Amino acid sequence: MRSVFGAERGNVVRTLIRDSDIETSMSTTRTITLIEEDDGGWSAIDEETGVASCGDTRSEALDMLDEAVALHESDEDGIETPAEEREALRDLGIDPDEVADARAEADELPEFMQ
Repeated sequence: MRSVFGAERGNVVRTLIRDSDIETSMSTTRTITLIEEDDGGWSAIDEETGVASCGDTRSEALDMLDEAVALHESDEDGIETPAEEREALRDLGIDPDEVADARAEADELPEFMQ
């Protein structure tokens, strides 16, 4: 038997799982941190990559994190230069100057976003 600890609305939950019920076909182990935000939304952080995402539910935050990690790890459409970054931001409808200003104020960002 293994003990698995989790959190549900601030309460620690302990679940006992038989070893025979644990899938052994998984090839990797990742640590994901889930945070319930003050507004009721959820943030999910992949501790290995530092990639973070959010959603209205835990499930949505994890789904968005899966997509974000896949994009982070893909070699396709990689941004190699500042000029490529500015172009990619413009394509997404984001003002590159606002991103530069936000980076200058990085000490106001949560640690995982710095």
